[in-house]
Formats: sequence, structure tokens, C-alpha cells
Amino acid sequence: QVQLVESGGGLVQPGGSLRLSCTISGSAFRFAAMGWYRQAPGKQRDLVASVTSGGSTNYADSVKGRFTIARDNNNVYLQMNSLKPEDTGVYYCSVSNVYNVDYWGQGTQVTVSS
Repeated sequence: QVQLVESGGGLVQPGGSLRLSCTISGSAFRFAAMGWYRQAPGKQRDLVASVTSGGSTNYADSVKGRFTIARDNNNVYLQMNSLKPEDTGVYYCSVSNVYNVDYWGQGTQVTVSS
């Protein structure tokens, strides 16, 4: 029913920028929230940023002031600026519908390294 496809990941130097995109197909108008999660090597998957259907945003403390989440139509974006090596990981797009069911993409690798 719902499919999420992430894109935009890659290798970037510290201080650089990337924009991640997530294209959502399915019942997009029924989603309550969209977000980005990150899983660093050897660590659990943690919330990076989220946006509700009402437009409220939430960011992990480690990315505040550097990352921005936005959405339009059936896409959700994560603009990442001033990237640090600690930002390295697999970034997953996620959506939650009005019935509190979560859907996940396959992830896109972001590597911040010199």
C-alpha cells in the first residue's frame, strides 16, 4: 500500500551539504507525520527530524541549526548543512499514518569524511 524511496545520499566532506529526498506513494494524505531516522554503524536507529501534518517540526539536539526537514506533496526532504563525521550513517525515511502504523524506506547511505 505504502512505499518509500530515499535518494540523495553519498559521500561528502565535513562542512559540506546534502539534501535527502523521500518519495512516498500510497495513501499520502492520510499520514500524520513524516520523519528521518539515522542508524550509525553499531548503533540503534534514532530520530533525526520529523514533521507532522500540521507543520510542527522536531529535531534531534545533535542536528538542530544544521538540518531542516520539509515536505511537499508526496515528498519529504532533509536538508543537511555543516555536516560532521558523526552524521555518518544510513538515513531512513519514515511515515506514520493516522492509525499509528509506521512505514519505512530502505535507507540511503550518508558518509561524511575527508
